[in-house]
Amino acid sequence: MSETIAPVSSASAPQAAPPAQEAQPAVQPVVAPEGAAQPAVQVAGKPAYLLPQQVLAMEGPHGIRYDFNLGARVHVPERKEGKWRVILRDMDTGNVLFAHETTGATISSSKRYYVRFKIEVTDIGTDGVERPVFEHEYDARDKEVIIQLPVGTLGDTLAWFPYVARFAETRGAKVTCLLSGLILPLLKDAYPNITLMTSDEAEKAGVTGKAYATYCIGLFFDDKDCIQQPTDFRFVGLHRTAGYILGVSPHEERTRLHLPDDSRPIKEPYVCIAVQASTQCKYWNNPTGWQEIIAFLKEKGYRVICIDQKTVHGTGLVWNHIPHGAEDETGNRPLTERARWLKHADAFIGLSSGLAWLAWAAGTEVVMISGFTHPTNEFETPYRVINWHTCNSCWNDPKERFDHHNFLWCPRHENTPRQFECTRLITGQHVINELKKLFA
Repeated sequence: MSETIAPVSSASAPQAAPPAQEAQPAVQPVVAPEGAAQPAVQVAGKPAYLLPQQVLAMEGPHGIRYDFNLGARVHVPERKEGKWRVILRDMDTGNVLFAHETTGATISSSKRYYVRFKIEVTDIGTDGVERPVFEHEYDARDKEVIIQLPVGTLGDTLAWFPYVARFAETRGAKVTCLLSGLILPLLKDAYPNITLMTSDEAEKAGVTGKAYATYCIGLFFDDKDCIQQPTDFRFVGLHRTAGYILGVSPHEERTRLHLPDDSRPIKEPYVCIAVQASTQCKYWNNPTGWQEIIAFLKEKGYRVICIDQKTVHGTGLVWNHIPHGAEDETGNRPLTERARWLKHADAFIGLSSGLAWLAWAAGTEVVMISGFTHPTNEFETPYRVINWHTCNSCWNDPKERFDHHNFLWCPRHENTPRQFECTRLITGQHVINELKKLFA
């Protein structure tokens, strides 16, 4: 038998491979590491990421197989006499990451983000003579590469996708990107050089069996050993983490959109707002803030259009309604329709949410109200609203573990008078001052 270690057993999500050495003499498949952002762990009971095939995709001499699907993987066949020496190098840093002698093994690196690996295999005969038999330097040019994005997260997908495109262009790879079928229509025709499909479509087509390399983009909260990402995403920003994982420039870039109908929805000047969020800490918790903003905009002659999906959202005793005075364009509508409204708006006012990223992609001026995230977490906008006099930026604090099961998550002040003060103490006047820069 080849020298292998059984894959980790899975509960809701398996732990990342142990970092005892840079590569382990085993295949350690990844579903999604414990702590990946919701819904990155599971979607409808399914893993968020497709696993690579157990049979390595690329064939070398002497029965050697290799690929770079979730890290560098090398298989050297079992032999009764002599040994193999397998070495993994990082060509950019000059480091030897792993060296191992074996009579047969399947080896997988512990690092699953982009590394320009070099694989070296040497035949050590019974006479002690060492004969190099295989070398391969990572080169994705004209190779099939899969990049997987967690299903269903609008903001994350729009934030990360420019780095997928940058990888395809920089590496010259034939990239297949797996993403939500709801978001796919926004991007497909805007990026004709990238194959877009859902995970279900990819699974039926068997694309994982042909891939030279696979990368998974996500928010890996508990990846203390940096197995999935070279640096904690909270240090570099939600969108720029994709650049680090894929080994391309982290410089931010708007996602290109394709709209089948990009005509103006109404003739009057208007501003779009979105007030709903997936957790209460994302809301603007000032009780009169939205009414003050709507009154200000109407005095300026603007119609105010609410484009949230839901008119009411919350849990238990806490429910959030769209503000009085806003025109209701909520509903479960195609994202292309939302983007159409945003493209022609004089501004978008919202939270750290998917619709803010959609507004940015549409080229709209964005006034973003957020206290629980640090401004480096999102795209740059001149109209970012945060109150530095209060508690803030807990999302970007590695000491605070986000709990997506707790709608009322406020890690520093939950169940105290200071709960949600990061946005409760952002005043209407503060936001109006930012709007005056736009509507002087």
